[in-house]
Amino acid sequence: MHSSGVAPPAASAKILFGKYEIGRLLGVGAFAKVYHARHIPLGHNVAIKIISKAKVIRSGLVVNTKREIVVMRRLRHPNIVRLLEVLASHSNIYFVMEYVKGGELFSHVSRGRLPEDQSRRFFHQLIFAVAFCHARGVFHRDLKPENLLLDDSGNLKVSDFGLSAVAEQIRSDGLFHTLCGTPAYVAPEILSRRGYEGAKVDIWSCGVILFVLNAGYLPFNDPNLMALYRKIYRGEYRCPRWISPELRQLLSRLLDTNPGTRITIEGILNDPWFRRGLEEGNMLKLMRFREDIEERISRVERENEEDDDRDLNAFDIISLNPRFNLSGFFNPTVEALQRFISAGPVEAVLERVETVGREEGLVVRRRLRGFKGRGSAAVQGRMGALIAWVDVFRLSPELVMVEVERGGGMEAAKWNVEFWRGRLAAAIRGSVRPASRRHRSARG
Repeated sequence: MHSSGVAPPAASAKILFGKYEIGRLLGVGAFAKVYHARHIPLGHNVAIKIISKAKVIRSGLVVNTKREIVVMRRLRHPNIVRLLEVLASHSNIYFVMEYVKGGELFSHVSRGRLPEDQSRRFFHQLIFAVAFCHARGVFHRDLKPENLLLDDSGNLKVSDFGLSAVAEQIRSDGLFHTLCGTPAYVAPEILSRRGYEGAKVDIWSCGVILFVLNAGYLPFNDPNLMALYRKIYRGEYRCPRWISPELRQLLSRLLDTNPGTRITIEGILNDPWFRRGLEEGNMLKLMRFREDIEERISRVERENEEDDDRDLNAFDIISLNPRFNLSGFFNPTVEALQRFISAGPVEAVLERVETVGREEGLVVRRRLRGFKGRGSAAVQGRMGALIAWVDVFRLSPELVMVEVERGGGMEAAKWNVEFWRGRLAAAIRGSVRPASRRHRSARG
């Protein structure tokens, strides 16, 4: 035992990035494996999701993986699995997540139906989590018992946001159009391919989950996929005799094939079957739920505002920057961004970018991104094409990280971008000498 009280790793243990001791396999998916692991310095248990870059690329899910990082950074809720850290190697991406000891809810349901009171408790927690996601502009789109985990206290936690969407993806018609989800849990409007509301399809999936918890089997099931989709589209299901009338009523409103009349989160909160468990536990809990959601959102927003004066760490840079390029995670042949550390505040670095750009005959449009810890600059050529994009992140009061990303297009191709970026890097580091007239217009 170390003096810190944490046991050292076994000699044969696999150590990841010098700090995580990999343990037993917890689960296997199409693109990833999940392992139990121990954070060696602190002795904490974590789960590590190891994602194969090659499989993700072949399946065209690079964007989904990037989005999952951004989405999970938004969601801090007791009924949602928390993402702690993102790491990468030559062949894999590693999501370090909160370890949820109880396993999948699916394993409990597979043994048979649950008592109505127990299923109601899980449904409460599911709806609380889903309502929080929707309030934060996140839509899961793949809710099912396999993606619901239980901790050692029997509390439900939503996981796997790989197919999730955010409000920023909504098209001009106010709808999503991506066909996604698990067949037995997918909403009928997704099958129609005419567009759908993210909140409504999540509510449909919650209805299927509630049915499975109480019945012990799926409401829509058929070995023939097209026959299954016809049943879903028509809403053809039958409740078993042991389901109570109040629950039948709620299920009929959850599994309404018309998204326009399907029950909303507000309607669920006011449903008699849903309210019953809350009233037995705490008469004020239902009344406080909306306030709790708003308070949680406000707290997260306050934390983000407090981040204005907080130094950014590596995970903040990955998750907070909407333009963060993860292409280097997936394809070693793709040139990564040029990144380096520089001294000085963000504003001073951007001023140096503007100075170099002006000397090179370029136009630099710079701005601070809402607070003094981040800033960016677009470097444009004479015809307005993007030559380079510069992002600056504060790491400490004395240091910033600078990223310079190559632009594209014909105008950018005419410039010696490598020379220009090298000059910019030197200028930011404060070691540049005035460029000669010959190099200012160097061609590629």
